[in-house]
Amino acid sequence: MAENFLWQVVGNVATITLHRPEKKNPLTFESYAELRDLFRDLAHDSEINAVVITGAGGNFCSGGDVHEIIGPLTRMTMPELLQFTRMTGELVKFMRACPQPIIAAIEGVCAGAGAMLALASDLRYGTPGSKTAFLFTRVGLAGCDMGACTLLPRVVGQGRAADLLYTGRVLSADEGLQWGFYNAIYPSEEVLVRAQEMAARLAAGPTFAHAMTKKMLHQEWAMGLDEAIEAEAQAQAICMQTRDFRRAYDAFVAKEQPIFKGD
Repeated sequence: MAENFLWQVVGNVATITLHRPEKKNPLTFESYAELRDLFRDLAHDSEINAVVITGAGGNFCSGGDVHEIIGPLTRMTMPELLQFTRMTGELVKFMRACPQPIIAAIEGVCAGAGAMLALASDLRYGTPGSKTAFLFTRVGLAGCDMGACTLLPRVVGQGRAADLLYTGRVLSADEGLQWGFYNAIYPSEEVLVRAQEMAARLAAGPTFAHAMTKKMLHQEWAMGLDEAIEAEAQAQAICMQTRDFRRAYDAFVAKEQPIFKGD
């Protein structure tokens, strides 16, 4: 039972809804920690095959709450600050480490730590009114927060990432789609449904293979080509041992659609 956001499961798809619409769904110390623990535990959850994360009331997430996080941070000691920044970084690490594909359905404001939740997702669907901003420098902090300087250049490119992280400016929906930050743009009334449809499609697919794909996408960042090819050879040989691989072959021979079971 979630305490700081809404949690809904339909079939094998879970939907997380950040739910403080009156403040554009900011994060608090408690919601950071609960999200971190949730994604950590999803690594051991065989019932959830895909995750959608979204926000209530026409906005995704406005970042850390000014009064509940920013204010208290100005009064903390260095050890306390480091404990906090490591905790927020762990949220992103567990999002990248969990085997389930994560799809962000982004309306309206997507800022600061909220932008990092979107960036740490595997796919991002926006709306024409989506406004993404990595605001850290605008509050006197470095742009290197929660893995931004690693993740963002890999999604939009080094120069574009530098632009966004130095200035903290708003990335519009059209620009975000052009740059590859968004995978698709949908009308506001459709974006969550489209994200859940994609999540259901992935959840019904070869989930072991999807988990392996996500792991390789993450691990190969630090590999040379020769290492990556060997890692992929090993990963593919493992997948060839699964029943899903045999199911796909049998279905092809029978001219049927395969029914995957994730084993």
